[in-house]
Amino acid sequence: MYKEYFGLEEMPFSIAPDPRYLYMSGQHREALAHLVYGFNSAGGFVLLTGEVGTGKTTVCRCLLEHIPENSAIAFIINPKLTVEELLATICDEFGIKYPQGNTSIKVFVDLLNVYLLASHEKGQKTVLIIDEAQNLSADVLEQLRLLTNLETNQVKLLQIILLGQPELREKLAQPELRQLSQRVIARYHLGSISKKELASYVSHRLTIAGVKRQLFTDSAIAKLYELSGGVPRLINVLCDRALIGAFALGKNEVSKSILIKASREVFGGNSFLGRYQKAAVWLAVIMVPVVGVVLAATYYVKDDLNKSREITANVLQPAPEQPANIIQPEKVMQPPPSDKLEWPEGQPFNQSGETAFQSMFSQWGITYQPQKSVQPCEQAKANGLQCLNNVGSLSTLHQLNSPAVLKLTDEKGSIFYAALTAFEGETVTLTLGMTTRRISVKDIESHWLGDFTLLWKAPADYNNDILPGDKGLVVRWLSEQLSAIQGRQVQPRESLIYDAALVKEVKKFQLTEGLKPDGIIGPKTIIAINVAVDKEQPLLVKK
Repeated sequence: MYKEYFGLEEMPFSIAPDPRYLYMSGQHREALAHLVYGFNSAGGFVLLTGEVGTGKTTVCRCLLEHIPENSAIAFIINPKLTVEELLATICDEFGIKYPQGNTSIKVFVDLLNVYLLASHEKGQKTVLIIDEAQNLSADVLEQLRLLTNLETNQVKLLQIILLGQPELREKLAQPELRQLSQRVIARYHLGSISKKELASYVSHRLTIAGVKRQLFTDSAIAKLYELSGGVPRLINVLCDRALIGAFALGKNEVSKSILIKASREVFGGNSFLGRYQKAAVWLAVIMVPVVGVVLAATYYVKDDLNKSREITANVLQPAPEQPANIIQPEKVMQPPPSDKLEWPEGQPFNQSGETAFQSMFSQWGITYQPQKSVQPCEQAKANGLQCLNNVGSLSTLHQLNSPAVLKLTDEKGSIFYAALTAFEGETVTLTLGMTTRRISVKDIESHWLGDFTLLWKAPADYNNDILPGDKGLVVRWLSEQLSAIQGRQVQPRESLIYDAALVKEVKKFQLTEGLKPDGIIGPKTIIAINVAVDKEQPLLVKK
């Protein structure tokens, strides 16, 4: 519609995963480097996670454009399959013929093993890629683990790359999947584009589409970050709609006001601004975007059993001359030094749980009294709080933004507890016994399988998850909190029914917070509301 008007050769903000449009932010380069490393490893799992729309599939397709031509790739985009259906799909992708109507797992696995051995003999790399892998069931994940047992004396025959939302990390942290988790040889969590990279991202896509000038004003770019939180898919949808608006008004560029009008069309009515970016950007490795040069990822693949050849993949085309209003990146800042994650010498190891809960309770202004007869969550309840015992990732905790007690293991496998009280870039603050230390994110991940406990405040009249159609005073509380978050005057609500209009508002809020937009009011949604409204709420990331 607006392509010819702005002199574009193609649509610049399509949400299709076209590798040509991949803007290589520091995070995306790091994610690609992990995939390249995993591709060249001798079998096992590679894990790439990220919130919806952060570019996981696009990064993976960028990898596929630069792998050796003799590689065998199976790409599964619909993982809601049974074990038998998965194996049949894998065979179909690799062109392996099997008896019509076969449902025997053994037949599928035997045929796949023969194929993998033959591919190995030809020096061929065989890779299975599964998108939306958070939808894989536990029994299917276990079957995938068993497939990595297909091996020679030297190497495993099948490389598996899993792409998924943050729930995938949480799923793999479950005890019954620990064997699979231990076979993950490379993992990376892809966050959002930073505020300083956003203008370059927009300019990059416009340039690929044939226009070298910036079509968005500085104020529009600033507002775009508020609206999208740096999530590429949301950026693309908003920019596309805003260009339609500029075209309809006969304007040569997108202003802040045009962008705001476009956001109302995208989100429907009032949008929740500037809150999505809290979802999962903390894990990004700080890197300066490369401007005007070619980034080369060099890796090795086997031609046959005796020799290797070097493949150089140009994963970033030379960037065009940037407009003057592009915000230039700052110099790389070295991360602050971190302490080693170990229990403090001379402090009682068996009291780690007591000191951890004391630290977390103190964040809420409550004194915790260790008692064998009264558990921590009972003491929390006596002080008007609830416990959330869950399994997740550091991304989950960053999103919930509330102090938590982590269950950790030391080098000998012994269990101890620590209180997480702050996120600071690539480090976190932990209370270990009577000692406070700054620990790197990577160090935490190597000692933590995901178990955590945190405190939260439930509204009055809340007993269980609130579902559409439910009634009660808690519905009035919900309406009032959402009004406060949106910055509008609270209107008296006559109905105490959780109706369709309120469900729609809740889904928008959940989406902007990186939560599953299902309209169900559970502990995580209430915690997000409390963080947004309650000024006394203790936070991991200070506002």
